[in-house]
Amino acid sequence: MVKLLKIGIIGCSNIAKTSVIPAIKKSRNAELIFIGSRTKKRSKEFASKFHCKNFGTYDDVLSSTNTDAVYISTPIALHEKWVLESAKANKHVLCEKSSTTSFNSAQKMVSTTRKHDVRLMEALMFKFHPSHNLVKKLIKTKIGSLFSFHSQYGFPHIPRSNIRFQKNLGGGIFNDAACYPIAASRMIFEDEPIEILVSQKIDKKSQTDTQSSIYLKFDKGQIAHGTVGYDLEYQNFYSIWGEKGFLQISRAYNIPYNMKPKISITNHQKIISHYALPSNHFVGMIDNFTKICTNSKKIFNEEKDLLFQALIMDYGRKSSHLNNLFNLCARLIACPGLLNDTFLYFGPGKLTNELRLRRFIATPL
Repeated sequence: MVKLLKIGIIGCSNIAKTSVIPAIKKSRNAELIFIGSRTKKRSKEFASKFHCKNFGTYDDVLSSTNTDAVYISTPIALHEKWVLESAKANKHVLCEKSSTTSFNSAQKMVSTTRKHDVRLMEALMFKFHPSHNLVKKLIKTKIGSLFSFHSQYGFPHIPRSNIRFQKNLGGGIFNDAACYPIAASRMIFEDEPIEILVSQKIDKKSQTDTQSSIYLKFDKGQIAHGTVGYDLEYQNFYSIWGEKGFLQISRAYNIPYNMKPKISITNHQKIISHYALPSNHFVGMIDNFTKICTNSKKIFNEEKDLLFQALIMDYGRKSSHLNNLFNLCARLIACPGLLNDTFLYFGPGKLTNELRLRRFIATPL
């Protein structure tokens, strides 16, 4: 009999209610064991909805001896605090995107989870939809060598009372959605960017960014461009341009479980459509999370990916603030015991066998 990973919830957010908790309930590898909120009233409401016996505060979740892991869905600015507390309570952590608001914060999160021998994964659910595997197969057979990646992800008007417009809690479209095109371009190119430039439109009242444009250059000369925003016609796609063809996926990120995403290929001005199988990528994410938590072979790919993602996001924020293109021209090398002999690497240069974390240096051009 397969042992189920018992997962507690820290943060009764909308995404937890509509997508992640239902995915835990549907997974054959996980069990919803505890629901925690800032107030017991809120956690009781969620517990009743999802037929969960145990509910209480965040601390109640962490003090539970029956809980193996937690899903953290608090505001972004509070992720670090609850990741650290969860690690100290010996709980594996699935942390909602974006993982945090700075690279320094991500370092603390990864080093603390490693210290307490628990796993940490960022909840970028879209990566677990089979449509992206189909895209990769089509790139090899129909698109060839890649030149550019372009993506748009945006939403209609959101009331300014929404938490997304609270700057002190990590609000803004960049923290909310830029993670998608950045992660998708890294996934498609199978590489890390060496340059980043970000431009943002700032809401005067809340001082949060409502629209962001992201430019990335990769080591082989490939270019990625992503635009994300509020108060726009809904968009949710990416496209890829290569030597033999052009590809566009109609629905790239938040994909309904019963949808067959359309992948259009243009070759010699002829368009052929392919359709990916429907899938619940939230369930796929939960299943992957349970796998890394229960696998005795500890390959820290998710932690490495979280660090890279946090680093790129951090210099994206700096780029916008300073109105500068940043050259990501240094190496990120593993902390003592953090990733064992796995090296994290940015840009050209020879890897050295250092087991310490060198401060990542990015220089404005």
